[in-house]
Amino acid sequence: MKGIIFNLLEEVVTDTYGEQVWDSLLDTTGLPGSYTSLGQYPDHQLEKLVQAASQALGVPPREMLRWFGEAAMPILARRYPAFFSMHHATRPFVLSVNHIIHPEVLKLYPGADLPVFDFADGPEGTLVMGYRSPRKLCALAQGFVEGAAAHYHECVTVEHLACMHDGDPECRLRIAFSPDRT
Repeated sequence: MKGIIFNLLEEVVTDTYGEQVWDSLLDTTGLPGSYTSLGQYPDHQLEKLVQAASQALGVPPREMLRWFGEAAMPILARRYPAFFSMHHATRPFVLSVNHIIHPEVLKLYPGADLPVFDFADGPEGTLVMGYRSPRKLCALAQGFVEGAAAHYHECVTVEHLACMHDGDPECRLRIAFSPDRT
């Protein structure tokens, strides 16, 4: 897994909970915590950090991943504004992942092992997103979608129709979009 993911995790944890919580997670896991954005690190290190955060904060691991994805989106929007500025809503942004965002990610982070997404129109204007990755980070993908919705001042409702964690060959998420009413 590319170091940028670890960098984002460190940033959202320290921004939300403070540096002492990040240091505590590193102590608990025995991980060094010095990640370079272009470096490649074993997937199990992210799993260990998520488990430690889950236990320390009393939040289920999948919910930690969802929170991480949502909290990371403002950082990504600041670092890579071109990915966001070409869209004015969440749906087209999400649909751009395979043909715009992931090719650019591979230019910035050669060798990144990216998930595969597919999309289909669902009932009542929903979007059905398929997710495939041996990492099974569908909750992180959900968080990224929710964070994108917040960026575009929209609300999304995500329903898991199928999940690799339940033995399905891929995850399928139904995403409903609505304007932010706040």
